[in-house]
Amino acid sequence: MSNKLEIPAKWQQLKSYTKARVALGNVGTSLPLNDVLALKHAHALAKDAILTQLDKEFLKIKAKEHGVLCSEFKSQVKDRLEYLKRPDLGRKLVAASEVENIKKVDIVIVITDGLSATAVNSNSFSVLDGVLPDLKEKFSICIALVELGRVAIGDQVAEFYNADFVAVLIGERPGLSSPESMGIYVTYKPKIGFTDERRNCISNIHKDGLSSIQAATLLKYLIDRSFALKISGVELKIDLGAILGDE
Repeated sequence: MSNKLEIPAKWQQLKSYTKARVALGNVGTSLPLNDVLALKHAHALAKDAILTQLDKEFLKIKAKEHGVLCSEFKSQVKDRLEYLKRPDLGRKLVAASEVENIKKVDIVIVITDGLSATAVNSNSFSVLDGVLPDLKEKFSICIALVELGRVAIGDQVAEFYNADFVAVLIGERPGLSSPESMGIYVTYKPKIGFTDERRNCISNIHKDGLSSIQAATLLKYLIDRSFALKISGVELKIDLGAILGDE
């Protein structure tokens, strides 16, 4: 007699819609070995994503390919351990005045590692490749690379450039189904001290989530609507179905 429990068809159907670990079955009183090993592997990838560094050289090369000025900044966090313990320091810049030749721009795009540098290294320019050519025709743009930053650090970077709009591309908390999920937080007329109701968020950007094409479409929409209506955040209504269509 086999100790392996057959998984009902209804659970098998659910598994086809999600990467979540549901209906794994069992071998005796334990989970199947392959599933246990896959979980440990996913956990290791998630930890690696947190410890991976921002690939600044690659990102600067990509910015140069688009002809966009790219500068480097750093938060007040000293290292990754302090980043995890002191989120407040990740919202503040250090030595920002050392960046030279600062000029006002319409839009500043902040790329920061957040909780997964793997996510922004992999996904940031997959999205930006789809928006920069169009945006450059209408707006002045620069890119800021920020080490060990949190979402709100984008407001200070934007003030530094006297920018009208900021888009913060940041690595989201790595999960056991995706260690490389990126989010984009956008704010119109950003100021230091703004809270999250002033922002719009595009999240879950990765190969098994929101595609880079969909994210680029949403980002362009938010930029256009924010400048047209002069608002962002909860006041800016979004109909995802109408925007994305069949993308």
